[in-house]
Amino acid sequence: MARFSFLPAKTVKTVMPAKKAAVEGRVPRRFRHAQPGARGWAGRGGGAAVLVPSLREYRGTTVQVCGLWPFSSGASSPMIGVPLGRHEETQATVCCDPISWFQRARLISNPSAFILGKPGLGKSTLVRRMFLGLSAQGVHPLVLGDLKGEHVKAVQALGGQVITLGRGVGYLNILDPGQAVEVAHLLEDHGHHEAATRVRADAHGRRLNMVVSLITISRNKPPTDQEQTILDRALRLLDDRFDGVPVLKDLLDVIVSAPDELRQVALDRGNINVYLKETRALEATLLGLTGGGKLGEIFSRQTTNPMSRDRAIVFDVSTIDETETDLQAAVLLACWSYGFGTVNVANALADAGLEPRRNYFVVLDELWRALRSGKGMVDRVDALTRLNRSVGVGQIMISHTMSDLLALPAEEDRMKARGFVERAGMVICGGLPAAEMPLLTQAIPLSRREQQKLIGWQDPPAWDSRGVDAQPPGRGKFLIKVGGRPGIPVQIGLTSIERAEGLNDTNTRWHIAARTPEALGAPEAVSLLASPGEGLE
Repeated sequence: MARFSFLPAKTVKTVMPAKKAAVEGRVPRRFRHAQPGARGWAGRGGGAAVLVPSLREYRGTTVQVCGLWPFSSGASSPMIGVPLGRHEETQATVCCDPISWFQRARLISNPSAFILGKPGLGKSTLVRRMFLGLSAQGVHPLVLGDLKGEHVKAVQALGGQVITLGRGVGYLNILDPGQAVEVAHLLEDHGHHEAATRVRADAHGRRLNMVVSLITISRNKPPTDQEQTILDRALRLLDDRFDGVPVLKDLLDVIVSAPDELRQVALDRGNINVYLKETRALEATLLGLTGGGKLGEIFSRQTTNPMSRDRAIVFDVSTIDETETDLQAAVLLACWSYGFGTVNVANALADAGLEPRRNYFVVLDELWRALRSGKGMVDRVDALTRLNRSVGVGQIMISHTMSDLLALPAEEDRMKARGFVERAGMVICGGLPAAEMPLLTQAIPLSRREQQKLIGWQDPPAWDSRGVDAQPPGRGKFLIKVGGRPGIPVQIGLTSIERAEGLNDTNTRWHIAARTPEALGAPEAVSLLASPGEGLE
């Protein structure tokens, strides 16, 4: 980018005589070049400007700009990735997404990002812009758990699949191996026996982890080592003997029937009473998972809408009330496990040459809800998200503040949760309170100026004369940090299509309620709220 103007130099005669200059020991000069001031030539007839207009800026490639003006300079932000908006200071275009910066630009070491910011400042808008742009490059977005239903319209616009989960509206069988069984048979038919074994082992491990996770959430503590061993052996018995896809009720029946394989694992020494004592708590927990309880029956029936692997996917869990935190955390973990299992199946087929290679962009929203649901959940999330680089998956994790991640009772869990931010390829920060800066700077380096910028973005909006709440100063503004490099402040810009389709308006229910004259009592207020504004959420 170059900024330039043309101002002619003015030649004036010297007023010092040559003899006087020689006496003072100076070399006489007949003419001297003078430069005008910032507003032009001062003095009578100089034509000084009272108002100095801003210079026109031109932006282009290095080849084009150098042909127009030789003194061009490069922009401070990369031009590789999804266009997000403009640099807050230079107004240069900012392009960014974790997959492009890892695969093409080689700017980060792994294709992952972590977003931090207070609610209502545009985190969801930023994520939507990234996966909309990546979908145009052939990357399939996977929104594994949409708690507010704010990504449903965008996925529908992409022709993707919407999977609804909730009480009475959709079920997800955590014992369903998905497409792993069919894919394993297909791999064996083509001679890829080792790949088929890995697919089966991965499906078994994910199902076991989900059962353990549900028990952990239900009890607020993980099952014992012996209980986990019993569950592992019971799942293997189901795979060997059960015809069809089992559910949690079938797993409970296997444990209640007390087969010899499980009695050996329980170390009952031939005494059935010892086995019953060891499995009593496990049976009670599984009974609560199959017959209702605080986690409902979402996981106890067959999957109503199996997941595809060749299009955009969103798991819509917005019907679950926000007060049911345990159920939300359980559903999120189930969606994450199911989604990563499908990605593993797709990679196995691509490695065998049976399907084209597909890359996925996984969105893990409201991370703090899953971490707070019980002891040991940090390890479950860590196991799900650690291998994204090796399996060809880009991922983005979203939370509000560092305090949400570190509000865990165990010190080891807090350290692992902070590692999610430290291990991310890039960290994108929105408006944050001043109390967050000591915690945030422990994970990523931030200069004092960058900290003040983030603090200023979280300030409340001003009130106009009509008493209507104005836009917050930090809405749509984010700071992109990669290691110790200076942050890139960007202002997200919405396209006309995004505004027209309402993809970023997550306050629809408020607008509908506010349009009724009975709710506001004034037709003027109805007209004011008829348009949702910028729609950043």
